[in-house]
Amino acid sequence: MSSAHLIRLDGPVDLAAMLFPLRRGYRDPTTRVGAREAVRALRTPAGPATLRLTQVAPDAVEVRAVGPGADRAIEVEARGLVGADDDPAALVLADGDPLLPIRRRHPGVRLTRVAVMPVLFAAIVEQKVTGAEARQGWRGLVLGTSERAPGDDDLWLPPDPARVAETPSFAFHPWGIERRRAEVVRTVASRAARIEAFVASSELRAWLERLPGIGAWTTAETARLALGDPDAVSVGDYHLPHLVAWLLAGEPRGDDDRMLALLEPYRGQRGRVQRLLEATGVRPPAFGPRVEARPVARW
Repeated sequence: MSSAHLIRLDGPVDLAAMLFPLRRGYRDPTTRVGAREAVRALRTPAGPATLRLTQVAPDAVEVRAVGPGADRAIEVEARGLVGADDDPAALVLADGDPLLPIRRRHPGVRLTRVAVMPVLFAAIVEQKVTGAEARQGWRGLVLGTSERAPGDDDLWLPPDPARVAETPSFAFHPWGIERRRAEVVRTVASRAARIEAFVASSELRAWLERLPGIGAWTTAETARLALGDPDAVSVGDYHLPHLVAWLLAGEPRGDDDRMLALLEPYRGQRGRVQRLLEATGVRPPAFGPRVEARPVARW
């Protein structure tokens, strides 16, 4: 493991809340997130690495890494993971805004900047399925198209785009990923170099949405989590409209139109608002039965 490097931010950081969306379930082979420590396996331009982040103060994170890409992981990837280049103060709230007490309780929620491909792969796997199905699919994709990460943390590197692109769609079936999503994953994998070259969220989203099977929800998830886009809100999400309606207006149910109307005053920072609301852990009142998982064999 490399020597420790300290990243001190210009304000509070909540490591667990910030990295939670990047961990795909408790059994994510690539990422572990605890209350004050996180470990994530990475593919960097300098080679693979395993990065350990430890919160040592309200505004400081200690970083260590191992593997051929350790230096790159510490110097570049770690800053993106802890939100060092994010600007939470860009969200300006007026007195009486319903978000004020939420931000006071969660001042350390920042937006991340990470490699695009793992986030994009995971977002495609999560399209129109339950959380359990999405987690199963992600774990299968990782273990089927990757290798173990450096170090002793028993992690796996994120999917190797070259191997993903060469994997036939029928091989995704045992992972719980049907042919439609498999083909979308393979398509973006074959264009990985082009996708990772985008640095502007608007350009990435416009380019991705020209590909079959990629819509506004997938691109918003990718832009917000990978590129730190503060205005990328996930239209088309099953749960999010209800959460926004409940926390901003006290309404137990909402749809995309109502969600966008409630978020309009925050235009330019709507993705940041989404993350703040999600960080509360609140769930709107439940109505009706839960969506059941459907085995891919029945599709």
